[in-house]
Amino acid sequence: MLRHLFLAITLITGVLSATAHSLPTPDQFLGYRLGTRFTPHYKVLEYFKAVAAVTPNMQLQQYGTTYEGRPLMMAVIASPENFPKLDAIRQQNLALTTGKSTGSQNNPVIVWLSYNVHGNEAVSTEASMRTLYLLADKNNTQTQQWLKNIVVVIDPCLNPDGRERYVSFYNQVQSIPPDPLRYAWEHNEPWPGGRANHYFFDLNRDWAWQTQKESQQRVAVYNQWMPEVHVDFHEQGIDEPYYFAPAAEPFHDVIKPWQREMQTLIGKNNAKYFDEQGWLYFTKERFDLFYPSYGDTYPTYNGAIGMTYEQGGGGRGGVAVLKEDNDTLTLTDRIAHHVTTGLSTLEMASGQAQKIMEEFGKYFRDAVTAPDGPYKAYVIKAAGNTEKLASLATLLRRNNISFGYGANVSKANGLNYFNGKTESFDISREDMVISAFQPRSNLLQVLFEPQSRLTDSVTYDITAWAVPYAYGLPAYAVRQQLSPATDSLPANNNTALAATKPYAYLARWNSVKDVRLLTALLRQHVKVRYAEAPFTTAGRTFPAGTLIIPRSGNTDLGARFDGIITNAANEAKMQLDAVTTGFVDKGTDFGSDKVRYIQPLHVAMLVGEGVSSLNAGEIWHFFEQQIDYPLTLVNVRNLRRIDWNSINVLILPDGDYDFLEDKNTVARLREWVKGGGRLIALEGALAGLADGDWGIHLKKGKDSDSATKKDPYAVIKPYGNRERESARQQIPGAIYRVQLDNTHPLALGYPDTYYTLKQDDNIYEFLTDDGWNVGVLKKDNYLSGFVGVDTRARLKDGLLFGVKEIGDGKLIMLADDPLFRSFWENGKLLFSNAVFLVQ
Repeated sequence: MLRHLFLAITLITGVLSATAHSLPTPDQFLGYRLGTRFTPHYKVLEYFKAVAAVTPNMQLQQYGTTYEGRPLMMAVIASPENFPKLDAIRQQNLALTTGKSTGSQNNPVIVWLSYNVHGNEAVSTEASMRTLYLLADKNNTQTQQWLKNIVVVIDPCLNPDGRERYVSFYNQVQSIPPDPLRYAWEHNEPWPGGRANHYFFDLNRDWAWQTQKESQQRVAVYNQWMPEVHVDFHEQGIDEPYYFAPAAEPFHDVIKPWQREMQTLIGKNNAKYFDEQGWLYFTKERFDLFYPSYGDTYPTYNGAIGMTYEQGGGGRGGVAVLKEDNDTLTLTDRIAHHVTTGLSTLEMASGQAQKIMEEFGKYFRDAVTAPDGPYKAYVIKAAGNTEKLASLATLLRRNNISFGYGANVSKANGLNYFNGKTESFDISREDMVISAFQPRSNLLQVLFEPQSRLTDSVTYDITAWAVPYAYGLPAYAVRQQLSPATDSLPANNNTALAATKPYAYLARWNSVKDVRLLTALLRQHVKVRYAEAPFTTAGRTFPAGTLIIPRSGNTDLGARFDGIITNAANEAKMQLDAVTTGFVDKGTDFGSDKVRYIQPLHVAMLVGEGVSSLNAGEIWHFFEQQIDYPLTLVNVRNLRRIDWNSINVLILPDGDYDFLEDKNTVARLREWVKGGGRLIALEGALAGLADGDWGIHLKKGKDSDSATKKDPYAVIKPYGNRERESARQQIPGAIYRVQLDNTHPLALGYPDTYYTLKQDDNIYEFLTDDGWNVGVLKKDNYLSGFVGVDTRARLKDGLLFGVKEIGDGKLIMLADDPLFRSFWENGKLLFSNAVFLVQ
């Protein structure tokens, strides 16, 4: 008996040993056929590690972690001949991106395949395992031949947190066998879904802005390789066939003819394989190349051939789902389609390697010597806001855009972003100067152009994003060449007033850094005040909104007071002023009722079904990652269980709230506001309140029958032009100038204008005696981006930001999203004012 057992163990050991040294297929390693279920993230990484262990020409690198601590991994695979000199190949490739090197036209093309940026578009990670296997298989003569001309980077999952949210849901509820009916549980994931990351951000719209941890780490390693070809694998609706390049119009002007030609060549090669199998597909529709922060446009604006591939299915696809034509779409089908386009792209990149490398090098040489576009430099004024300028500097560094400060001239002529006029202006030594004569010139132009030229009004995303508007910094686009005088910002000479134990510390209020200082002090139970109006003390003038941290009222902190304040300032990298008296030279003294006490707050936000997960995520991320202040998330299902006495501020993100139809719940909410609560309502939530009895009203548009009365045939429109006709009412994202009452706490820290990203036509009637019209649109306030003619006529003479007084409390109205995708930097102070200063 023992002899037989020993023999069995010996045989098993021998099999395992042989398997350990052979390349496992995904099916062999996973223990199930690929496509029969979704693979958890950890097991995907284990498969990649198993392949790397037996593939000497492959390396596996962890380049970061997600917010929830999951590894972000990438695999690099090359031919056995090229693998030993992989770093040299990478360095030679980077040399091309300096614009100073012709490099070697025989250098391999770097092809980067990105999978699963949207977590519930989960098929692509499954496809990545099959693709890796086919590249690692030494018996696959096709792929081994391609690898002689290419280096392949595979990122199997850009969004592990979102994908795991989806996979965990699906694997828990999947029927056996899978139920293809769309109304089955497995095809309807709960809020917030798996599309976004931990903070509900759409990572496919974060490439340029890099507000999220995953994006920052990914783009950093991307810029260490700078691939010539990048493919972003996605999914779309169940009944959609497959989409691949060439992309739809509009193409941005900076996209080169060779990039468009290569898209077409690759698309035709994809089509060849799909035709052979009889698979449906479409090209040149819907998915355009305009907005700069996608997984296809960002690489394109950095010299690559960037493409999106979209497979039908998405979060509702599951393992098997019934399409409208009664055919069943399976996960196996979807994997096959993504694997096919991935391999087809590698084939074309290999076959066109010399052409691609020639054009790639020329792309950056032209950028350095003859940049596209009318503007050859950009000047961003410090305007007393070095913190916000430093934040902009961080964005530019993350995108490898070179900049400096001051210039080789003291005056220049340029287009003023904020009034649209070409005028003369001074260049100070602290002003940021960005020359267009640099390798990342095309990306610079896209991010900074005052007006984007659209070749097609039907677009997939926002149509305006110019960085000076997003940051709220005065700026000029200059047609002459300018060179920065220095690479670094001059040292801040604003030294603190000498005082051993000052009467009070002062901090100006104009950036997120100031908000972080405030929250740090509030968390340590420091009593802080702010000035409603400007004041002058000791010969220095301080603007409205300045934080005042007096010793008075903080005596319970004793000897720790000064240390707490200075440590918080040092941690926030801020310089405080100190004063020895509360008696001011001009303005109101520190004991005036116009110097307002900032109450410690318990802030809550509603989440759950009906709430925009994107907007809720922006707010959640802002509190936790940017200002470090506690925020209680309350599911709308538990609204009736709230202890109203414990909450000072309740935030309603954009959404469609069913509870607004419940009279009892609304009555309790209004009672809380009347008792002193502050209700902050954004976008759709505000529109929902306007439908109720809250004393706010959407401004009505023109009579829809007016055009018909003038022309009885106006309603007759061609069916084939329906998309263009619908564009008359569209506003996919345009920038408007907002007039601010910057004497109100909601607008403290701002000049008398603010630049908002408008994404709908909602505008409100002006408030009367019981409220304050803080941010209003007047006539001719449009600045940039596409706005349909009907919508543009409507967006004027109305309210966007205001405060409605209800009893002892307030309804704070934010018709637009000031935290949009977290890159709209200039809105963050406005939102902070709504939370902390409007009392």
